[in-house]
Amino acid sequence: MMCLCLLGLQDSSVSLTPEGSSRMQTLVPLCALLLLLFSAQADVVAKFEDNCSEFFYHKKVPKWGESTDGAVRICQRYGEGSNSKFHFATLYDTKHRIAVYSAYVIELPMNGGQDSRLWLIEPQLVDTTWKGEMEEERILKQEHSGIDLGKKQALNEDYKESVFDRGHLNPNGHHSENHKRAATYTLTNVVPQNHKLNTEAWRKYEAKLLTKIKSCTKAFVLVGAVPSEDNWIVKNNVKSVNIPDFLWNAYCCVDNNDKPKLRGAASAKNSEDNKVNELTLDQLKEFLKIPKEAEGVLFDKDCTS
Repeated sequence: MMCLCLLGLQDSSVSLTPEGSSRMQTLVPLCALLLLLFSAQADVVAKFEDNCSEFFYHKKVPKWGESTDGAVRICQRYGEGSNSKFHFATLYDTKHRIAVYSAYVIELPMNGGQDSRLWLIEPQLVDTTWKGEMEEERILKQEHSGIDLGKKQALNEDYKESVFDRGHLNPNGHHSENHKRAATYTLTNVVPQNHKLNTEAWRKYEAKLLTKIKSCTKAFVLVGAVPSEDNWIVKNNVKSVNIPDFLWNAYCCVDNNDKPKLRGAASAKNSEDNKVNELTLDQLKEFLKIPKEAEGVLFDKDCTS
């Protein structure tokens, strides 16, 4: 239909007669609508601002990581039909095959929810013409046999024989709705994480964060990873997924008037040390080697107004 629409606009037989003009008046809004619908289905995007800016404070995308070699922007879509929605955003490093960061919103108060625990991958990292919703590997293999799904992203098999957990950046436990929780189980939202850190100190910090921000209406959160120089999960003698040296977290908590109420951060070495260091936002900027005077690298106006 898209091709027919474009051909219709380019058709030299559409004359400037009243009939031709009427046809053009019908085609133009129709094509505009189709183009809008087509672009809205995109998952791997050129700019977060065009599709999923609502996951960033003031809808301002962080400058952090934007120059990462091989990085792609993913508006994380999950669901079918009318339930197909964007749930968070991820800047994904296709060279190291881990996320630079995931950005999401915690809506308060929190209620219970159920986990899917069904691991998914991003179809459009294989081919940008494929569907926008994250999908199971087995289904994509059925639909597109003989195609390597893992050239630009980690797959389940990369983690299966490793000693590392598939550590969530955007954790399922920070969401109440089942669809939002299920959407966090995409492998573009995880990094190889030390098992002890994942199940103990980092997990406790994620829970503590919910307590810290309970007086807020919502919180904008960034969780990222610092890749290692040369530490990888190796699969069949090939470097498969980079094992990050550190994980970090930053949050900007607002009241019901969207005014900043609380901000903070944390970092953790991805090791058996099993320790999370709670930081100020300025301390995190220093840790990430961001100049102290640089504003908007993580949150617009550094979450001060």
